[in-house]
This record gives sequence, C-alpha cells and structure tokens, in this order.
Amino acid sequence: MDTPASAQPVPPTAPATPNRRRVATAAALASAVEWYDYFIFGIAAALVLGDLYFPADNPTAGVLAAFATFAVGFLARPLGGIVAGQLGDKKGRKPMLVLALTVMGLATTGIGLLPTYETIGVAAPILLVLLRIAQGAAVGAQWGGAMLLATEYAPEGKRGIYGSVVQLGVPIGVVTANSVFLLAGALTSDQAFTSWGWRVPFLVGLLVLCLAWYIHTRVEETPEFRQAEQALAEREQSEQPSPLRTILRGHLGTVLLAGGSFAVNTATFYILITGVLDYTTRELGMERGPVLAISLCVSLTQLVLIPASAALSDRIGRLRIYAIGAAGIALWAVPLFLLIDTGSLLWLAVGTFVASCFLSIMYGPQAALFAELFTPEMRYTGASLGYQIAAVAGGGLAPFVMVLLLEATGTSMAVSCYIIALALIALLSIRSLAVKARSRGE
Repeated sequence: MDTPASAQPVPPTAPATPNRRRVATAAALASAVEWYDYFIFGIAAALVLGDLYFPADNPTAGVLAAFATFAVGFLARPLGGIVAGQLGDKKGRKPMLVLALTVMGLATTGIGLLPTYETIGVAAPILLVLLRIAQGAAVGAQWGGAMLLATEYAPEGKRGIYGSVVQLGVPIGVVTANSVFLLAGALTSDQAFTSWGWRVPFLVGLLVLCLAWYIHTRVEETPEFRQAEQALAEREQSEQPSPLRTILRGHLGTVLLAGGSFAVNTATFYILITGVLDYTTRELGMERGPVLAISLCVSLTQLVLIPASAALSDRIGRLRIYAIGAAGIALWAVPLFLLIDTGSLLWLAVGTFVASCFLSIMYGPQAALFAELFTPEMRYTGASLGYQIAAVAGGGLAPFVMVLLLEATGTSMAVSCYIIALALIALLSIRSLAVKARSRGE
C-alpha cells in the first residue's frame, strides 16, 4: 500500500534556491492568512452568529442555522477549485492565488461590517450566506495554487516537506483565529463581545488584501514556471481539451478516491475546532476561554507534527503514512468523546491532542500525494477537486451532522461512529489508490 516518494520527477533545471524559498514562503503565508479568514467564521458560528443572525426560541435551532451557513461555504469550495483549476492549469498558479486572497479579504471584512438581524431583518442572514459562499469559493481556489507553487518546484526527494509548508497554514490559521478571539473576549465584557467584539477578528481580514498586493507586485514566477505558462498557452491554441474535461473523462475515479481518502481528516478536524467548541460550552457548560485556549495549544503541536510526517513520507512513501493516520483516527474516535464527556479541561486536552496527532500524520503528506496523482497539465484541477470533494462531504457538514446526531441520540458515541465510518472509507480509498499505483508500475 504505497506510492514512491516522488511519482512526478522534478524538472531537470531546478529553480535557484532563493527563488524556490521565496515561492514557498509566499505560498505558506497565503495559506495561513486564507485559512485564518475561513476559520474565524466557524468559531463565530459556534459562539455568536446563531443568536445574531438566526434568532430562534430554541438555541439549538440557531446553532444549526449558523452551522448550516458554515457548511454553505464548503459547497462553494468545489466551484472555486474548478474555476481556479481551469485557469490555473492554463494561465498559471500565481494569478489565481492573488485573486483568491483578494476575494477572501473582501468577504471576511464584509462579514465584520454586516448589520445583524435586529438591524436589517431577513437581509442579514441572506447577506451572511452570500459572503460565506464567497469565502468558500476563495479557499477552494487558494489551496491548489498555494500547494502547487510549493510542490512543483521542490528539490528532488523533498516534495513532501515543501508541500507541508502550505499545510501548515491550517494550524497557523487556527492558532491565530483562536488567539484573536481569545484576545477580543479578554478585552471586552460578554455584552460587548456579543455586540461588537466578535467583529474584530473579521476586520483583520483587511490584512489579506495587503498580502495579495505584495504577492502580485513582489513575488516573481520562476523561469521554469514561465516556461510552463508558455507551453500551456501553446496547448490552448492547438485546441487541447480543457483540464476539467480531461479529468471527468479519464480520471474521475482518482478524484473520487482522493476525496474519499481525505474526508475523515477534514470532518474530524472541523468537529474538533467548531463542533467540540459548541458541544463543550453549550451542552457541558464549560467556559469559552479555556476551551479556545486548549484548541490553540493543540494546534501549535501540529506545527511540528505536520512537517515531520511530510518529511517521513519523502522517505517511506505517502500512502503508508496516510493509512497510519486514518487507522489512528478510527481507533481513537471512541476514546476521544469518552474523554470530552468528562467535562474536564485536562481530559479534553488529552483527547483532542491525540486526535490532532493522527490528523497531522495524514495532513503532512497530503499536498504532495494529491499533486502526484495527476500530471502537470491537469494537476491544479484534479488535486483541487479531490480536496474540495472531501471538504464538502466531510468538513462542511461535520459540525451540522454532529449537532443533529447529538440531538437525535443523546450520546456523543453517535459522533464517534460517524468518524469511524469515514475512516473506513478512507482506508478503502487509500488501498484502491495503492492498487492503481501498482498497476501503473509506480
């Protein structure tokens, strides 16, 4: 059950080290700020958005409505991935990354300025949904561009570790989002936080526009990337089929297997950072601040584990590491919620830390793995589709499904069973990808 550490060879003339590092740094920063903007919505949905934009007599109904809006952003992610993939495979990676950052910055700032239901009535939730859709499309476009900037020009044998710098954007985004919310909560009263304090993290989204401008004006494409753009333009002039058509006709199975392999990771991740936040504060009566602090500390450990697992995948193969992570998630799903249900901050930290370790083991090599599943002319489209299918099937619905399962069954073990089912799908998908790799002689 394995693929070689680098199925796609590095071009003979590798880019100079300073250029390679500049591109990798830009990709990592873009990923971090983009995910920060995306994650603050999930935190706000768990804490305040239900009451402010979806007022209801039943608090659970408001939370469900807020999480449904959170999920809408995931439904838009494949659209962003498809559009950016088509253009990115033809015109280049950098322009799509700049566009994604710009859209995300404007949408996030718009949420921070959006009046509540009490002020403008039903227009408030409608506008909130539209802005969330824009966020989803932006993050769907961003991941492929940032990931490919980092992995396509990695030194030979180091594609995993270079891809992991983009993956680090997720824990950095979580840490930053939790930190800003913790700071906003500490500096305001509960009433002030509900009134305006929660908006501060969204207004920080203006900084994303600054980064987009910097990348647009100061980050140059490598000579090899410009050569790739020229080759892609020549293919377009000769009326080669579009990358999306090529994927749908000959590689749809690989896309679906990629999505199936990753859904458990993204679902468990969003259960931990949003679903558990709602569950512990609303159902178990735990304080918001300490729970956010635990989430922040656990995310910090991923900054070490993600590159470590990626580096190991450069040595022993992507799918082997990937399978270990998926199996670990399946085995830990029940102990995770048994520990959370104690209502103890210590056991909450232990449970989420171990779960986070298994998520990191999977997430580290994921960028390089998805890049190696497709050839360069359709890589942006194929990798983005696989990732965003998993995001919709797993991450977007996970907090919503978690609340429904808790309400319907009255036990957190139902959520554990949900995670285990997704983990089994992941293991079957990983095995199928390994069989396909062996059949190609890789």
